[in-house]
Amino acid sequence: MYGEIITIGDELISGRVVDLNAWYAAGRLTATGLRVIRVTTVGDYQESISKALQKALGESQFVIITGGLGSTSDDITNEIAASALNRPLCLDEEMYEQIRTYVSARGMKMSRAFEKMAWMPEDSKILCPKENVCGFSLVENKVRLYFLPGVPEQMRYLMDEVVIPDLLLHCTALPALKHKVLKLYGLNEPSIAERLRDLPEKSGNVILGFYPRFPENHITLSLRGEDEPSVTGEIDLMEREIRSRVGSFIFATGDQMMEGVVGEMLLRKKLTLSVAESCTGGLIGNLLTNVPGSSGYFLGGMIVYGNQAKMDLLRVSKETLDTHGAVSDPVAREMATGVRRELKTDLGLSVTGIAGPDGGTAEKPVGTVYIGLASGDETFSGKYRFWGKREQNKLNSAMMALDWVRRVLHGDPLLPGL
Repeated sequence: MYGEIITIGDELISGRVVDLNAWYAAGRLTATGLRVIRVTTVGDYQESISKALQKALGESQFVIITGGLGSTSDDITNEIAASALNRPLCLDEEMYEQIRTYVSARGMKMSRAFEKMAWMPEDSKILCPKENVCGFSLVENKVRLYFLPGVPEQMRYLMDEVVIPDLLLHCTALPALKHKVLKLYGLNEPSIAERLRDLPEKSGNVILGFYPRFPENHITLSLRGEDEPSVTGEIDLMEREIRSRVGSFIFATGDQMMEGVVGEMLLRKKLTLSVAESCTGGLIGNLLTNVPGSSGYFLGGMIVYGNQAKMDLLRVSKETLDTHGAVSDPVAREMATGVRRELKTDLGLSVTGIAGPDGGTAEKPVGTVYIGLASGDETFSGKYRFWGKREQNKLNSAMMALDWVRRVLHGDPLLPGL
């Protein structure tokens, strides 16, 4: 079964907002074994949306349309769809009552702006498994149309819980489906492409996908077949081939996150961790404590942004700071050993760097980061140069630091720095 995606919004065609909805929908549909033949993005204009719908009706078996279902004046997808399909707009009583209940619960009045969200093309079927997530579907000339909200969280919920299950009910797909996601860190897209250059030719029926998810990169493997054992066998064979080429850069699979993987390893080895953060400002601690049960291995952290804090809390030597500067290998090492000593943990992790956009020099440009890791009698340290905005440099620093812990615990080599 094949179809296309239409995303609607002036904010998308102007570049103000990244079109994550099209990316997500295409990935989920492909992973399910459905084929996406085209992705179209249009602004909030009647003529553009109408033309996109008419073209899709002539060339696809299903169409996913996102955006323009809200209460603002530029949310006109319902009206345009009705006009393009030559169907009258009808008030959906179920949708209306749901919107009214939602509005009333928040102490607001039911206005025309809210009411218009309940007017849909004739014979539409409401999609609202949750009170604050609404959309609708209809069938036109045997083509299945799904109109979803543009809010990413709402759109994703409806895609996973309603749209894909409904599509699978109406297509003759093979019964067994397996989908796997391999998550990589520390290897950029060109390097991944080079290592896996000839893989598509050897993948057989396995559908491969490559998706950047900063600061990670994801490889997806999807396959439908007659029976579960053969499908699983093909997927596992392809995964082994990929792992032989990218090795320890794969840090997780499926829904696992770096902080969760590190946490599981610390628990399994019955080790504790503390962190000393400068340029990341507590980001590493935040990531670690996002994991339920992290108190079993993460004992605490210190945000030592200024030099005085480094000296007072971690006993970093003033001489070291004066001689080498706060962003340096010796300081990263003293921070790591200091936090391990002060918080009495098995491992001490540290990060110090220049996140930007200011503060860089010719010797230490923006994005320069030093990481330290103290473990027993050993202390590791290394220098990296990240490229990006301030938030990106902070996230890369935190991810690299956590990856250090993962690699050390797993016995893998640390990623080389500068």
